Amino acid sequence: MARLVVVVVMAAAAMAAWWAVAAVEGLGINWGTQATHPLPPKAVVQLLKDNGIAKVKLFDTDFAAMSALAGSGVEVMVAIPNKDLATMASDYGNAKDWVKKNVKRYDFDGGVTIKYVAVGNEPFLKAYNGSFINITLPALQNVQNALNDAGIGDRIKATVPLNADVYESTVPSAGRFRPEIAGLMTDIVKFLAKNNAPFTVNIYPFLSLYLDEHFPINFAFFDGGSTPVNDGGIMYTNVFDANFDTLVAALKAVGHGDMPIIVGEVGWPTDGDKNARVDLAQRFYAGLLKRLAANVGTPARPNQYIEMYLFGLVDEDMKSVAPGSFERHWGVLRYDGQPKFAMDLTGQGRNTMLVPAKGIEYLPKTWCVINTNAKDVSKLGDNINFACTYADCTPLGFGSSCNGMDTNGNASYAFNAYFQAQSQKEEACNFQGLAVPTETDPTTAQCNFTIQIKSSAAAAPVAAGVVVAALAQLLLLW
Repeated sequence: MARLVVVVVMAAAAMAAWWAVAAVEGLGINWGTQATHPLPPKAVVQLLKDNGIAKVKLFDTDFAAMSALAGSGVEVMVAIPNKDLATMASDYGNAKDWVKKNVKRYDFDGGVTIKYVAVGNEPFLKAYNGSFINITLPALQNVQNALNDAGIGDRIKATVPLNADVYESTVPSAGRFRPEIAGLMTDIVKFLAKNNAPFTVNIYPFLSLYLDEHFPINFAFFDGGSTPVNDGGIMYTNVFDANFDTLVAALKAVGHGDMPIIVGEVGWPTDGDKNARVDLAQRFYAGLLKRLAANVGTPARPNQYIEMYLFGLVDEDMKSVAPGSFERHWGVLRYDGQPKFAMDLTGQGRNTMLVPAKGIEYLPKTWCVINTNAKDVSKLGDNINFACTYADCTPLGFGSSCNGMDTNGNASYAFNAYFQAQSQKEEACNFQGLAVPTETDPTTAQCNFTIQIKSSAAAAPVAAGVVVAALAQLLLLW
């Protein structure tokens, strides 16, 4: 009996240790893996637990990630990528097979706690030119019906993470779905409601600022300082609330104003644009987390907690930069799992850092820099272009952390980025004799020259997003 008491006390102590650092209720985070050297999945899961993050949103059902999550107790949103929507939509059997392989497979005591299946990711973005308009709803229907038929549809719901551009308005209370997809959105909302599934939306105040140079910067944050928007006597002091409540109005207009809403992505990048800065990210998250902790809600849904997934966990150096160079810098942690800035996930405003990833091994402290003794530099631009085609040079862009170095500094950054992306292979630091390895750190006060981590998933030399040749020529002019 005494032994039983000891075991119970130890278990209670362990739970207390977990919840002592628990994040704000309803808070999760996006775990993306588009990196040349992704963090080991087991290290990521430990990182989540160390920081009290009880929910995670994935962009696929990677076996290594799912295996690491098994038994962790972390609640998971798995995902079907846009490229697979046609397969899910075309045949119910395909959806049944997918559910069996990617959901039922992990659904057991001690398995993965799957709560949601994300069917696609922002499939109605205007940039996609309607590519997924006709297949998203059939895919959603087939996946949810497959979950229902598997006997798990009562606790695992299919949803579609949508960009906030699916609705529009001049003021929040007049929110409506975009005219060209209004009928489709109505059908999606009705199907979600029928299955007691939530509406998932991605809201990015940073993008409001990025896309409109006249946007009032303080309106992107939660600490006041901006002229409020008056919506029939309701005063909106920040764009997040205004955006969220525009969706509430759009849902109400189609008869489902009480539908649960999940914020699938929300965050602030730290590099790649003049407003993508560490200090602004820290300001944004501090305001957001305090509001979440207080369950402030929004004017349309006051005093309610909002289920929300921060975007994202770590920087990803292989993400497409088509939307902007900041796309590779959304992480609250660096590529190696180290925190970038003070951040209190409890929302109490403490000056505390996130617990870093543990057990991460780095490549040797060797960098690749320009060979200042090279006699023929006529191919320097071509070689910089090559390096930046296969590695991440976004910190060199205008308004970014490494902008403003001289030609040698820019070349060295590009060469080192490629060298690290290629796991410091000897042949990756030559560039027709224009580069040499060094053990002297070329990092400056503003610009960090990274050393990559060891990773079993280190990328082969495949394009990680093409950087236009003009960039290389521009570097030479600085």
